[in-house]
Amino acid sequence: MKPYKKLVGILSLLAVLTGAGYWYVFVLGAPQFDPPKEITDTELKFKLETFESKAMQSTRKYGVIFPPGYDKNLKDRYPVIFLLHGGHDNERAFVDKYATISTLAQLYKAKKLPYSIIITPDGNDKRGSNPIYDPDYYDGPNGNVGTLIGSELVQIVKQRYRVLDEPKYWAMGGVSSGGWGAFNIGLRHLDNFNILFSHTGYFTDDSGAQNSPLSIVQQLSPQQLANLRIYLDAGKNDTDLLASTKTFHETLNKLGVKNVYYAFPGGHGLSGPDIGWNYFHKHLKGSLSYVGNQWQNLINKKKVNE
Repeated sequence: MKPYKKLVGILSLLAVLTGAGYWYVFVLGAPQFDPPKEITDTELKFKLETFESKAMQSTRKYGVIFPPGYDKNLKDRYPVIFLLHGGHDNERAFVDKYATISTLAQLYKAKKLPYSIIITPDGNDKRGSNPIYDPDYYDGPNGNVGTLIGSELVQIVKQRYRVLDEPKYWAMGGVSSGGWGAFNIGLRHLDNFNILFSHTGYFTDDSGAQNSPLSIVQQLSPQQLANLRIYLDAGKNDTDLLASTKTFHETLNKLGVKNVYYAFPGGHGLSGPDIGWNYFHKHLKGSLSYVGNQWQNLINKKKVNE
């Protein structure tokens, strides 16, 4: 084969590979090769809802997973958990990718989590979902996502569903940049959320200290710090995120904030039992069990005082 034909062949192959890579990452969103399996034999259902957002000046979406018996036990009120997705995801990620319904069904059956209303917001800013950047989980030039999730959507949920109003019965957490978002928003809205959790997220942001939970938490009052309950984990493969999470954990300890921290095998990636979607699926059991334990402690304390 003549040299120029070899060159044409190589360039053609590179073009095909580049096109395939673009399609895989930008169109499909880099799906997991071996995703966790979602069970189907459960009464838990995911429902997509919309509302008109003043904060974002647009129609916004969120998902809701009702607890068993919600439509029958009309006098019951429930605690609430917000779950924030990471980059290049949306309000469906926790169901479509992380098999969260399976996790909830297992935790409810084992009585490790009281029946709860689960909310999965679309946390993308005005730029939309893109693998190049994380969503801006704050009020900034790309939209008021912080107000959208931390205040506006809270009020929508309280209006539409039978929930417990007190912030001690509201939790918010997320995966990857959603972990950062949960703290960046949650620490500003402690009148709405007292329990926060992060899975292999980060706690300093390139936009500055004003959007870095590591800085924000050190500005809170003693009473605000006393009300906080925090779960943290990070994958050992994610060395930068692991270091950020550990530093945040150490800062919480110095401030006297009740928290737990774990370093687990795995982290971000496309395949493996401790990688990517499988990592988040596996360790959501831990964070949601932690949330459930906090609520059970409140219930037990209430019984003692009655």
